[in-house]
Amino acid sequence: MDKLKKKSAFRDWVESILIALILALFIRTFIVQAFKIPTGSMRMTLIEGDRILVNKFIYGAKVPFTDWRLPRVASIKRGDVIVFIAPEDTKKDFIKRVVGLPGDKVLIKDMSIYINGKPLKDAAFLGRSYYNRGDYGMENKVVTVPNDTYYVLGDNSFSSRDSRYWGFVPKKYVLGKAFLIYWPLTRMRIVK
Repeated sequence: MDKLKKKSAFRDWVESILIALILALFIRTFIVQAFKIPTGSMRMTLIEGDRILVNKFIYGAKVPFTDWRLPRVASIKRGDVIVFIAPEDTKKDFIKRVVGLPGDKVLIKDMSIYINGKPLKDAAFLGRSYYNRGDYGMENKVVTVPNDTYYVLGDNSFSSRDSRYWGFVPKKYVLGKAFLIYWPLTRMRIVK
């Protein structure tokens, strides 16, 4: 009888661990994932070492090993801080702010951003200087954002490798929206 109780307790323990692992994998794949900020390209919104949570279901989480996505809850908007697969190196993930939506004409001029010929006045972009760099961010060069792609910039454009250099982020590369800095505790806040 004792042997049966030990076997049953061991089996319960293994089942509990397996269920916890499956649940953790499901949550990480489809709902929320933690990331660590490695560079200062998003200063002062996010700084090196910040640990953030990214909402993966909001834009329709990608089903692993397929090109399928779950239904989205919201569309990507200008000003959203998104995590995506880096277009230049698909083994890396980047985090940047969405500036241009599909069909937008983007121009960086006099350290400001112009969308469709008008200066960008959204609160997320005020008080920041945007430098002319790269093939897609040259002075007086208007770039049109293709369908199913986004033009993204780091908040610290002086030290950010972003759409100005490599162009556009395909919609299929978007992993989710950053929504919370959870570590260090002194910086805990909603990402805006």
